[in-house]
Amino acid sequence: MTTLKSRLSDDLTTAIKARDELRSSTLRMTLTAVAYEETAGKQARELSDDDVQKVIAREAKKRREAAEAFDKGGRAEQADRERAEGKVLAEYLPQQLSDEELAAIVTDAVAEAKADGAEGPRAMGAVMKIVSPKVAGRADGGRVAGLVKRTLAG
Repeated sequence: MTTLKSRLSDDLTTAIKARDELRSSTLRMTLTAVAYEETAGKQARELSDDDVQKVIAREAKKRREAAEAFDKGGRAEQADRERAEGKVLAEYLPQQLSDEELAAIVTDAVAEAKADGAEGPRAMGAVMKIVSPKVAGRADGGRVAGLVKRTLAG
């Protein structure tokens, strides 16, 4: 079984041979982030696929935020580049939940929290505790929190 890290390395080699600049630079930056994560802390360690996935998700989030910042600054070309890099990274992440799937999970969690006595805006923490493990890696935290807030308010 190939690990996610070795798949990234193999895909980088393929991208370099194909002279795919966008893909090779994105994968190179991601592998650098993985290597940094492996050597950060008190002792070096081999990252599990889950850990590598968290690094990729963090890199993808950076790309989304940078694209938004470039858009606001009127720098469309850089924003497009960040989005394109984000698309490359998305290939290595679990399929993102659709709005409908996420709404169903949040609605169930709100009902579960209410059954446990948590209601209104103060229930946010209780609901997030239920939702987070169910959506881990498949929905951005900000997107989840926003939906939970709206569901609790409604």
